[in-house]
Amino acid sequence: MKYLFFVLSVLLASPIFAQNPLGEYLGDESAFYAETKQVNQFFRRFNNEEDKDGVKYNPSDKRYRNLKNRKGYLEILFDAQNVSITNNLKQEFINTVNNKDNPVFLDFRNGDWFSEVTTRFDCKGREETAYLYLRLEQDRKGYKWVLHHVHYDRYANLLPTKESEEKKFIHPMSHELDFMNLNKAFQDIQFLQDYAYQGFKPDYLSLLLYDIKRGDIKFKTVADVKFHFFQVDEWYFEISEFNRSGMNRGWLISSLAKVPEPQKEVFRKYLFRE
Repeated sequence: MKYLFFVLSVLLASPIFAQNPLGEYLGDESAFYAETKQVNQFFRRFNNEEDKDGVKYNPSDKRYRNLKNRKGYLEILFDAQNVSITNNLKQEFINTVNNKDNPVFLDFRNGDWFSEVTTRFDCKGREETAYLYLRLEQDRKGYKWVLHHVHYDRYANLLPTKESEEKKFIHPMSHELDFMNLNKAFQDIQFLQDYAYQGFKPDYLSLLLYDIKRGDIKFKTVADVKFHFFQVDEWYFEISEFNRSGMNRGWLISSLAKVPEPQKEVFRKYLFRE
């Protein structure tokens, strides 16, 4: 894994609606049908692949991915209480994904989305937080979620990704001394990573699995789950689950930002807390 820390300021999205679009689109039963109960349902609603009762359309049905009806679904898939998404930004995004000449639909099997799971671990009697990042991986004829990245302050403090200002090194003539100065290097705990090869970055996932296997840390619970999407060109959005009363609940777009394609990899590293 390559690690890069980059502070990226992003304007994240959406005003409180002056009027509620749910009633007009979903009818009298809007309070019941407005909730996007599952992540898979978010995909289907985003793509307009099911009706308001949650019944999937047959791909041959003229309503399947119908762009006119889809716009109504897209309108209600945002967290309406997030006052930081401007209506202009939201409408620009909707117009992008619902463009009649080049509409964009989410693909569950597309690799450009991943989950961020906030977890709690017990470390020798102390509760600590670790962020696990999972992605879908094809396995034979199906797919499975796999761990692909970890951020854990315990490891970040132990093996920081930043090098020292005056990088420590093993003298180039050390071979003539049978590398006896390795003793000094391995005692230099604070800058131990300096003695590794150029570009070395610690693998926190390996450390996590090792510590769990040794019994040094024990998994306690999942505290939060969110999903990050990069499937729309020049855009990033995040979905989170909102458990609250009213019609605007369930899995909704909680963050939205325009991110140029060349900057997306940097933005991913920012999300990984690198």
